[in-house]
Amino acid sequence: MGALDVEHLDTELETVSKIVPVGLGSDETLETGTIEEAVRVLLQGLGEDVTREGLLKTPLRVAKALREGTKGYRQNVKDIVEGALFPEAGLDNGTGLAGGAGGLVVVREINLFSYCECCLLPFKVQCHVGYIPSGQRVVGLSKLSRVADVFAKRLQDPQRLADEICVGLQDNIKPMGVAVVLVCWHIKYPTLEEASHNPTHPTKDPMQGWDPISVFSGSGVFENENSDDWDDYLALLKFQGVKVERNTVEQSWCPSRSLEFTLSNGHFMKNLFNGRSLSKGPTNYPAMMNAVGSILHSLGEDPSRKELVNTPQRFVQWLMNFKKLTLEKKCNGFNLKDSVEGINGNVSYNQKKVHSELNMPFWSQCEHHLLPFHGVVHICFFHGGELETVDRSFLQSIVHLYGCQLQVQERLTRQIAETISSIFHLLGVMVVVEASHICMISRGIEKVGSNTATIAVMGQFSADPKARAAFLDAISSSTAFQGQ
Repeated sequence: MGALDVEHLDTELETVSKIVPVGLGSDETLETGTIEEAVRVLLQGLGEDVTREGLLKTPLRVAKALREGTKGYRQNVKDIVEGALFPEAGLDNGTGLAGGAGGLVVVREINLFSYCECCLLPFKVQCHVGYIPSGQRVVGLSKLSRVADVFAKRLQDPQRLADEICVGLQDNIKPMGVAVVLVCWHIKYPTLEEASHNPTHPTKDPMQGWDPISVFSGSGVFENENSDDWDDYLALLKFQGVKVERNTVEQSWCPSRSLEFTLSNGHFMKNLFNGRSLSKGPTNYPAMMNAVGSILHSLGEDPSRKELVNTPQRFVQWLMNFKKLTLEKKCNGFNLKDSVEGINGNVSYNQKKVHSELNMPFWSQCEHHLLPFHGVVHICFFHGGELETVDRSFLQSIVHLYGCQLQVQERLTRQIAETISSIFHLLGVMVVVEASHICMISRGIEKVGSNTATIAVMGQFSADPKARAAFLDAISSSTAFQGQ
């Protein structure tokens, strides 16, 4: 089945997959099937063929990831805490400083992931929880992180997440007070121009390209933010090198909020990555927005909740950044005659000319899970001397073209190499892509700091290990310099 006209896709949502995944109950099967159908609508709205090999299982993968990432809606804090409260000698009433049931207990650096309710993209959370026991009882330490995870596995806003963790522990443990500090990171929405001037190198800073915010919440004796109990709590965080400060200025959490469009006054969000505006706005895509609404409902949310009213529009806008473009459209306006030399220039090597460009940034969207990945691209090629120079911006446009599609990193690397080779009729091309994948640091995997490198080699680079080694050494030197 080929791409469909999204204006006629609303009826697609009425069909639910009949395949019953093993281990799922009837209700969960229905909800998973609804999400799968909604994902197909979104893929078709992007002009994709949902029957091609790379996308066949994408609806199921996305449905499973979303269900896993929002399982907190189907969990109960009381069930977690019950049976994990233990008697411990200490003060019956009031707060004490002698330990036991009267002293402060803190669990630091609980790493979590949640989904932003504004745009449905994952965000990273570092959670610090403290409480002062009462009634001569303490709770199993692992339960603090499990309770935090219950609320993180829902569509969230950082402050509400902190408040819900705080209230959940206060209501179920009945301590003298609970203190919660979260440091949350949201993916930035860079324009191509901004990304070009500030390349995000995943091997040097895995959270580069993310915007942080700190939020506080307290109950009981922690309701007074200037209390000595807060001072003790924050001092214990500093033992691990954790320094958090309250945000002193109003901070926009989700980048999509600062790019909000208002249908009533005719202002629309701009397509950030491709530099295009959707001439009639996202309301041209009702089927896609209805699909997102059905996903929200299937996850256990109320799409009419005020915080979620514009979420379908924002998420569709994000996806439309990855609608296919043609090479001709993307490269239009670039003039090779006005190009400039690359970072390393043109130098002789075995009677050939070598041209290289390092650390060209890109953002893309994984077609397996519909989650972003980002990083840098390094390009080196041989030419016979007829080509004087190549404009870095032209190469960046090719990187950008293939990044702004549903992708896998291996294909992205190969497509860049093949396109550059065919345009310039080169003797050899080598492309290295380094990236961090959100699907590797969410979906329960949470491998923060992991990154992926891929290489594509064509032509004379294939038979020249010395040239390959020289290019890889140049990349290593460049990234080492950036990290200083």
